[in-house]
Amino acid sequence: MSKMNNSNRIPRAKGIDMAAFYTPKECRRKAQHIVFSAENERIVEEFITILGMKEKFREHDVSIPNKMVMFGPPGTGKTLTASYLAQRLELPLVLVRLDALIHSHLGETGSNVRKLFEYARLNPCVLFLDEFDAIGRTRESNDEVKEMARVVNTLLQCLDEFEGDSILVAATNLETQLDHAIWRRFDTKMTYSMPDEDSRRLYISKLVGSFEQENRLEDYICEHLAGCSYADVEQIVLKAKRKAIIGSTPLQRQLIADAYNEYRPRVLQG
Repeated sequence: MSKMNNSNRIPRAKGIDMAAFYTPKECRRKAQHIVFSAENERIVEEFITILGMKEKFREHDVSIPNKMVMFGPPGTGKTLTASYLAQRLELPLVLVRLDALIHSHLGETGSNVRKLFEYARLNPCVLFLDEFDAIGRTRESNDEVKEMARVVNTLLQCLDEFEGDSILVAATNLETQLDHAIWRRFDTKMTYSMPDEDSRRLYISKLVGSFEQENRLEDYICEHLAGCSYADVEQIVLKAKRKAIIGSTPLQRQLIADAYNEYRPRVLQG
């Protein structure tokens, strides 16, 4: 196999690929129902606009953002945002697998981090590190695991050297656990939260789409799923749709209630 072919392959560890690869077309399908807060939509659109004006920014010697970090609870749209960026930028999404990246042998995790960043240098992509705190946790909390402190140092070097046509996107549920030096390396930061009523209503409308439904069903779903994450809402609506298809009936309140009771989301009370 040629060196070129090797450079195009996702790095491997523990006998498996260290990341999953998604085409822009696959990302478009995944992100088709995404709903942003007004602030996050502004940040994302500005980020994309700047990347489309690289030459103009270089003329003015203004740096171009290429690293984004997202903070927020699970199921609030962080992974969907990475897919959305990939399809808008027409780049593949490379979703890192932490189970393959993190290794118990001394020095292996840092080496794996370097391999992934080298892959992104040679192959334009959106490199997505979910649960980023697993490798970027503050060194102050790692006294008992000095190896992870070394991983943070490696990560800092990789972030400083990160350039080219790839974009790095990281996500964490534990903002305060990230090492401060790593936090400072990201030029774009976004905060995610559970959907408010308007966002939830818009998301439900996108999910239900043209599916035949009971009168005022979306109002019922919006009220009944208050406190649920976007991921919870999606799973409950999809489960109810399946029930409707099996029974050859329109989407109904009872199907939503049954799906909710079966899925049993962990609802955050307002």
